[in-house]
Amino acid sequence: MKSLYDVPAPAKLNLFLHITGRRADGYHLLQSAFMLIDWCDTLHFERRADGQIHRKDLNIALPADDLIVRAARALQAYTQCTLGADISVEKCIPAQAGMGGGSSDAASCLMALNRLWNLNLTVNQLAQLGLRLGADVPFFLRGQNAWVEGIGEIITPLTLPEARFAVIKPPAGIETKTIFESNDLKRDTKPATIAGFAAHPYCFGSNTLQPVALRHCQEIGQALKWLESKGLSGRMTGSGSAVFAQMLNETDLSGAPSTWQVKSVSNLIAHPLQGWAGSES
Repeated sequence: MKSLYDVPAPAKLNLFLHITGRRADGYHLLQSAFMLIDWCDTLHFERRADGQIHRKDLNIALPADDLIVRAARALQAYTQCTLGADISVEKCIPAQAGMGGGSSDAASCLMALNRLWNLNLTVNQLAQLGLRLGADVPFFLRGQNAWVEGIGEIITPLTLPEARFAVIKPPAGIETKTIFESNDLKRDTKPATIAGFAAHPYCFGSNTLQPVALRHCQEIGQALKWLESKGLSGRMTGSGSAVFAQMLNETDLSGAPSTWQVKSVSNLIAHPLQGWAGSES
């Protein structure tokens, strides 16, 4: 195998996000439910024999040393692989959205190169490597909707009912660091249970980060009010500026400001690349 084309990297939504504490090292403890959706970036890979990693941006310019490049180099170093790759990227998931686009790209890169370079690493091996790149990377590597705890490393698979969602990303972004460093952030939410979540998965809990984010980014509030005008109850996903709401019926999503990205999406039962890495024996 010398190439892999049209490799998907799906986004995720945080159905809820609670901060339950803070460790002595400053990392926040969280609980969340991560759900894969069919809003995807697309990556293409061609194997190189000279060990070089080259990335080509097909639509949106990415930072030179983004998570895709870092993932490829980390995999080379971890396995001492002498092969390289030309990687082309069609970026569709918006940045600073809280939808995990960069982490998903890194995970799909690890799974694709694991196959293209015939490395035969297991999911657990890739997840250990992925955690060094970002807290959300192991979730995308494990390939299932999940209940997530700790600092993002404790992942329990979830089965979620099929549903459709409206997702809005206003142009303004917000830095994760800004929210987590705020003195106003609530850090003592009472821990929840999977059983409690399972009873009402799409209207459970809240996003603890949302009140702080609203003070720093007015467009989040504007997007939530627009969803409300459509009869939808929205909330922020993750620590970015994207908001979402479940659609129980077909909803007319026309009429939003032209600068917003507005998309109707479906959840995914599993990651499209699930099974690309070896299972644990």
